[in-house]
Amino acid sequence: MQWQDVYGNWVLVPPRPIAIIHFLGGAFVATVPQVTYRSLLEYLASQGFVIVATPFVNTLDHTAIAQQVMRLSNLALEYVQEEVIRVRSLPIYGIGHSMGCKLHLLIGSLFPQERAGNILISFNNYPARRAIPMLEQVSQFSRFTSQFATQVTSQFLPQVVIPAFDVEFTPSPEATNQLIAEQYQVKRNLLIKFTDDTIDQTRSLSQAILERFPTLTAVQILKGNHLTPIGQDMNWQTTEFSPFDAIGQFVKQEISRDLNQLKRSVLMWLDPLSIGNR
Repeated sequence: MQWQDVYGNWVLVPPRPIAIIHFLGGAFVATVPQVTYRSLLEYLASQGFVIVATPFVNTLDHTAIAQQVMRLSNLALEYVQEEVIRVRSLPIYGIGHSMGCKLHLLIGSLFPQERAGNILISFNNYPARRAIPMLEQVSQFSRFTSQFATQVTSQFLPQVVIPAFDVEFTPSPEATNQLIAEQYQVKRNLLIKFTDDTIDQTRSLSQAILERFPTLTAVQILKGNHLTPIGQDMNWQTTEFSPFDAIGQFVKQEISRDLNQLKRSVLMWLDPLSIGNR
């Protein structure tokens, strides 16, 4: 199997596909998902899942990003179904990590897309000030300079306009939560939270989705952190045994263990009969 660029998506097609996954990554690693999420995505492809990973560049307008990735992914899905696997009946699942969760949730709330289910890993819905590095400092500095400039120029230059830095995502975190609670249409969902993830907001998301689809929503808490999904298979080459070799082996084991647990959990939910049979 080799990654292919199909209408701006990175696509991986196994020999005998059983389903299709549309993948969206986190805000700062989503531009090259075939690299940053290679281990997870190639594992799922090896288990029979067509991978359609859509890159995106983060902006403040998350609704526009959701619409764009939906449009690009639909082009790739149409091509794969018509020209590659020549089957249109395979179920399509969404998998999102961090901001990718929010985009899948917006797609599932605002646009008529058929999905057999969504896997939402490490959901994050913070306001722009917390999500974007330095924005809070810039906003505070802007307010200070605005007050100072107003005092100095009020008598001499009343026409001066100080630019505002009170920016927010569209939709805002509050509006996003309301959309999910009122309009989210994907009935089957797996929500994954990691034990050492300090920026995860899966708990609030689970409450909203469980109210809509209580019997088809599952929540799993796994060992790991916010970066576990982008972990890679590490090949630590030892020479003469040294403390560095011991540290390297320990890090390798920790990363591999958490990532492998995530892989198994995702696969078990997608295809419960697969574990132990492949």
